[in-house]
Amino acid sequence: MSIPTKTRQWILSNKPSGLPSLSGPSQTFTLTTASLDSPASNQLLLQLLYLSNDPGQRGWISPNIDPARLYTTPVELNSPMNARGICKILQSRADGWAEGELILANPGWREYAIMDAAKCQKIPSLEGMDVSVTQFLGALGGTGLTAWFGIKEVAKAGKEDAVVVSGAAGAVGSMVVQIAKHIIGCKRVIGIAGGKEKCQWVKEHLGADACVDYKASSFVDDLKKETEGFVEVYFDNVGGEILDLMLTRIKRHGRVAACGAVAEYNKDGERGYGIKNWFEVVSNRIEIKGFIAWDFFDKAAEATKEMVKATREGKMKIDADNETVVETGFEGAPETWMKLFEGGNRGKLITKLV
Repeated sequence: MSIPTKTRQWILSNKPSGLPSLSGPSQTFTLTTASLDSPASNQLLLQLLYLSNDPGQRGWISPNIDPARLYTTPVELNSPMNARGICKILQSRADGWAEGELILANPGWREYAIMDAAKCQKIPSLEGMDVSVTQFLGALGGTGLTAWFGIKEVAKAGKEDAVVVSGAAGAVGSMVVQIAKHIIGCKRVIGIAGGKEKCQWVKEHLGADACVDYKASSFVDDLKKETEGFVEVYFDNVGGEILDLMLTRIKRHGRVAACGAVAEYNKDGERGYGIKNWFEVVSNRIEIKGFIAWDFFDKAAEATKEMVKATREGKMKIDADNETVVETGFEGAPETWMKLFEGGNRGKLITKLV
């Protein structure tokens, strides 16, 4: 192919209050075209092949977020939406980076991008493993590391613990279930997911002892039944009403790893759910700790090796069932991302550009 001199990009045109809008006068994103320079010394010209879709991206475009309180730089108006991806090197002016090589980078929602080689990462070898390269955006990437450090380092789950995982059919939750059950060996692992099909998958494919359907009318009673005697650990991906309910199901001196709040992400400008059972934290001395995977950056390489080893040994299933790959043209990137908030994915949601 000829070397591109322009790129299409999706920019943030309006910071959304509530659910992002893909059309109309206040649409959240706008498709534009920008010029591309040639790569300078130690830079790469990249073509985006796969995009990572993550619920946390919603917080990066909130109109009410205080940048001083966010764990990363928020997306500025009229700037490309931020995202991690797998890219192909079209031109290289950096030693050790070959044209045609697939790498990990943060190009955002841009078809082509000029990136400093120092800000890109090599993709580890998967020789001998039947694993897609896209897993390095999910199970073997930041998603898997979030699960690994959250359940092992933050919640400090052990063999003697019963663990509840919300969002258990999602990207992070599905990994937490496997790590807790098959690597740590927790005595009981209970998932929470939406719909019978997802709950069945969490049990049969991931190995959870039970999975409770939060969409069922009997959800509260079902959760109480599966957590009879209470549990030591809760891995929270959703916040809201489920977190509030789980505060009544955690043992004295129990631990909560606060990873996400997908139930609250699209409530900018609205009053959030509000925790009603907060006194449970005081009365039962429950420890709640928020975290970001990159808090443990210095341990990331070793953790990745451990996950690859566990996969080779059959302790974890990292396969096509652990990700939802949506093929689309570049113009469909925002629509695919919105599936995160519709429950339209099982495991990691990946955009494959075609």
